[in-house]
Amino acid sequence: MLLYYAFATLHVIVCVILVLVVLLQSGRGADLAGAFGGGATQTAFGSRGPASFLSKMTTIAAIVFMLTSIGLSLISTKTEAKSVLERTRQSAPARKAPAPTSAPVATPTPEQINRRVEELEKQKAAGKAGAGSAQQQPEKPTAPAQQPPNK
Repeated sequence: MLLYYAFATLHVIVCVILVLVVLLQSGRGADLAGAFGGGATQTAFGSRGPASFLSKMTTIAAIVFMLTSIGLSLISTKTEAKSVLERTRQSAPARKAPAPTSAPVATPTPEQINRRVEELEKQKAAGKAGAGSAQQQPEKPTAPAQQPPNK
């Protein structure tokens, strides 16, 4: 890991040097005659004579930049490729909140429903038979017997 940080630091320094060296150089035909097309007297690759210090620095910085780029790519791919899920630590699953301890509402079974329907039908039939009486009592449904929930 230390090698990676060393390469990364060198890479950033070389990038800054390369930018500065390129910006400090003057272009071909940077004189007044070059601005008006007078630079055509030079050869195809330029007749600048021996390379200046800045052009040598540009070449060296470009070579070091390429080498550090290749080195960083080799170092970073050296690690074993794993998926994101394999790289993250396995943590315990979140606990579920405990169920409320209030009295659970029992779901009636089909047998209980049938019994309740029969009771209501009997009460209705009894109410029709006593319809001749002056006063009818309103029906009060009775709650089915609650059974503990099945676990």
